[in-house]
Amino acid sequence: MVDGVIATIIKAFLLINVLMVFFAFMTWVERKLIGRFQARYGPNRVGPYGLMQPIADLGKMLQKENMIPDGARPKLYLFAPWIAMACALGAFGLMPFGNVATLPFTDYTFHLYIADTSVSLLVVAAIGSLGFYGLMIGGWASSSKYALLGGMRAIAQLVSYEVAFTLAVIGVIIQASSLSFVTISNAQDNLWYFIPQILGFLVFFVAAVAESNRPPFDLTEADGEVVAGYHTEYGGMRYAMFAAAEFVNAITLSALGAVLFFGGPSGPYLPGPLWMLIKIGAFLFVLIWIRATLPRVRFDQLMKLGWKVLLPVATLNLLITAAVVAYR
Repeated sequence: MVDGVIATIIKAFLLINVLMVFFAFMTWVERKLIGRFQARYGPNRVGPYGLMQPIADLGKMLQKENMIPDGARPKLYLFAPWIAMACALGAFGLMPFGNVATLPFTDYTFHLYIADTSVSLLVVAAIGSLGFYGLMIGGWASSSKYALLGGMRAIAQLVSYEVAFTLAVIGVIIQASSLSFVTISNAQDNLWYFIPQILGFLVFFVAAVAESNRPPFDLTEADGEVVAGYHTEYGGMRYAMFAAAEFVNAITLSALGAVLFFGGPSGPYLPGPLWMLIKIGAFLFVLIWIRATLPRVRFDQLMKLGWKVLLPVATLNLLITAAVVAYR
């Protein structure tokens, strides 16, 4: 069964809106959790328990003056945040929240994902790679040496960890014999790949933290070194779009980790979408915990970890998986 065009458009519209609401809610959760980790309250003034803080942040961003720096390339400067945001949202569209559901009070059935192809993982990797251009163009088009250096450093970090990241997930592809997210999820009904692919998962997780620019790998916006990085010259909603894209990337990578290593929507008793949300939430909780715990690493330490530790471990995991699958 293939959903029609209208059904796909409706699902895409709902997914984007739900994802943005989830992102806004997670910013509140992150501040609350970090407040608890650091023995303080976190947001508690705007609305009950500070729940209206994300809306207050949006209002503040909307009121800020938007300027284009002298010497900037206006079209590219304005287009860069949209590239980052579109790629972050687009990659999430391929994540499965189940197989098939039935619309209440009707006999109409539909898929619990926007699309599934035989090369879903390659599509997500390609969309994620396009997101690099938003960072690079944003730094270059700002006509600022600080933003340009921040953009170059962001690209260097993302490209470096993309290699280990890709090798880490190839083990899952070999075991499932597929690049389809639905097929990979269904193949884990009896055993989550987290267990046989423990080395691959550890490499994936560390690389995902670096790919999403989360602490302790937030070198792309190390304000003490590069004056906030590639988005130095951005303000208001344009800056907010870069920040939102970064957090949505973290949500997307959490969903990818849930699909590849923890069976995606599979699980006992509860419906698939709820299992998927629980697994995404668990990943995000660990990311927030790491942010509140570990200090930022130096850039040379970041590169050494990526090339001298993660890459050899990912290669070893790939060789072991290939040997086991070939001779079992």
